[in-house]
Amino acid sequence: MTLVHTAHDRAVTTLTLDSPGNRNALSAALVGDLTDALTRCGKDGDVRAVVLTHTGNTFSAGADLRDPPPLSASLERGDPHHPDALVGLLRQIVELPKPVVARVTGHVRAGGLGLLGACDIAAASLESTFAFTEVRIGVAPAVISLPLLPRTDPRALARYYLTGERFDATEAVRTGLLTAAGDDVDVTLEPVLDGLRRSSPQGLAETKSLLTAKVLEAFDRDAAELTALSARLFSSAQAREGMTAFLERRDPVWVV
Repeated sequence: MTLVHTAHDRAVTTLTLDSPGNRNALSAALVGDLTDALTRCGKDGDVRAVVLTHTGNTFSAGADLRDPPPLSASLERGDPHHPDALVGLLRQIVELPKPVVARVTGHVRAGGLGLLGACDIAAASLESTFAFTEVRIGVAPAVISLPLLPRTDPRALARYYLTGERFDATEAVRTGLLTAAGDDVDVTLEPVLDGLRRSSPQGLAETKSLLTAKVLEAFDRDAAELTALSARLFSSAQAREGMTAFLERRDPVWVV
């Protein structure tokens, strides 16, 4: 049973994350299904652009602590292109020769914010909320920084990375995490999708390549190192305590 559903309308394919039971957490299964769906979109000449959205009240809660996407053997080789499944997915979104638009009508946490950072355009409803919660379980927003650091206000990232605070859609627009926000996200996206439908496939592909060059430089330079950092942190004693506390719905021992 697929966790990503596909619909197509007038050159735009919508991919819907559909794992509401775990708040669309980035499990091995969901990452695999989304990777496969994006691959099909990249090869389909009828697809001009991709919209990435979700069921339920959460776009994505980040890594699935019970079923995380696996590290691949390429990590040991130091391969900067696909050192693990999540990095491979983020890079695939950035490299896809078609614009990817995030449509958010709920909450986004931790690794889910990496998906937003990888997308070319991101819009959300005003009731959406966002938080980098990694520090609260003893890890760091390592691999998701690959698309986020080149595109997002560094002072804002410093605050929200370090504190894990929740912030709203208006603040997400100000920091560059979102492109736009509004009462009705579909109304907000109408001119965006109209513009994409009016644009040529070649024009979109080449323009996206110009826009993502600096982001891909970060992947080439830092992916293997940040993946290794993430693996080290997730295997640490503090992370085990943080993840256990999260799953048990209690404060970890360091909360004062």
